[in-house]
Amino acid sequence: MNDQQPVGPENASGFWLDQEDHRAWLSMEAERQLSFFSASLSDGPGFHTLDPSGALLPSQTQELHTTTRLVHSYALGELRGFKGAGRIVDHGLSYLRSHHHDAVHGGYLWALNNDEVADDRKLAYGHVFVLLAAASAKIAGHAYADALLADVSEVLDQHYWEDEPGLFADEWNRDWSPFSNYRGMNANMHGVEALLTAFEATGDNVFLLRAGRILEFFTNHVARKENWRLPEHYTEDWQIDRDYAGNPMFRPAGTTPGHSFELGRLLLQHWDLSGRPAGDAPTRARGLIEQALADAWRPEGGLCYTLDFDGSVAIPSRFWWPVTEAIGAMAALIKLERREEDEIWYRRLWKFADAHYIDHKHGGWFPEIDEHGDVTGTIFDGKPDIYHSLQACLFPLASGLSRHAEEMPSQRS
Repeated sequence: MNDQQPVGPENASGFWLDQEDHRAWLSMEAERQLSFFSASLSDGPGFHTLDPSGALLPSQTQELHTTTRLVHSYALGELRGFKGAGRIVDHGLSYLRSHHHDAVHGGYLWALNNDEVADDRKLAYGHVFVLLAAASAKIAGHAYADALLADVSEVLDQHYWEDEPGLFADEWNRDWSPFSNYRGMNANMHGVEALLTAFEATGDNVFLLRAGRILEFFTNHVARKENWRLPEHYTEDWQIDRDYAGNPMFRPAGTTPGHSFELGRLLLQHWDLSGRPAGDAPTRARGLIEQALADAWRPEGGLCYTLDFDGSVAIPSRFWWPVTEAIGAMAALIKLERREEDEIWYRRLWKFADAHYIDHKHGGWFPEIDEHGDVTGTIFDGKPDIYHSLQACLFPLASGLSRHAEEMPSQRS
């Protein structure tokens, strides 16, 4: 661990969220990430991907979730006063309009290469991130965000939202002909994230209601019956597909504990935005989060990637993003109720991240460590994403459960 960047007072009593030095460290780490990934901005359309040192990688492939996550992340940075963030948000919004948007059939294309279409599928996963980017950009005050939010909301309503189950369908061909009958939890989970942000941006209650329906299905109908684990894959009629085994990285079989942390935190956010109604939402959220920690935390530290349905380890790889999501989840629980066991986990997660994932030399986080705890690169090229690790710093700093970031008392870009 870098002694020049302490994550908190080692033996301090109380909670790190209440300690000024920890909060200052979170702010500093957020700014280091925003500074590192600013090199993603291209002189032409789109964004660059970065190697571990921040140099540009030769790949020209631009996927929809990368564009939108950069827009969302720098909108959060703009709200904190990070210099230059607004330019990056505008650049991403422009690229969504000029390249990802399908001017012929509507909707947004999944992948581009050298600004030409490389993958023309229409994925719910990508479209909900367009909604997230638009909503965050609107909160940050960008003029084009309203048009983007209106357009993607219409597309989601027309092609993805299935009102009978109250869930998003997953994927179409470019012309909106069926691509498959697959249904998945991941796109719906990120759909909740986007819907809640859209509600915060607009006050339109339909976003809040739809987020609640998705959460009700996965946390009450599914997780409660699955010992608080979340199966990833479903049939067309929304039955758990226990035999599904797609791409081992992006659609792995079984359950993904990192998603339990995300959905648990989002359940608390929805409950908070709904006025904290009577009910067991906090209990369900804690059930998801605590079960994922119990199942996935490795004896040597870190969180495994996937589990079988009984909670046994399936893919032991230790990526950065489940740790970031666990940090956000524990911060939400601590804000809700000060429990010593939650503080133990919060500190444990940050200490592990600080020792193994944070690049103290260049900035950003390393995406993967091997069985010895050393940085490795079996899946990702370079540093693929600011989204998860930035939010790990910003969620604890937010004043409540609903806001992603607070403004800094510094000059806005």
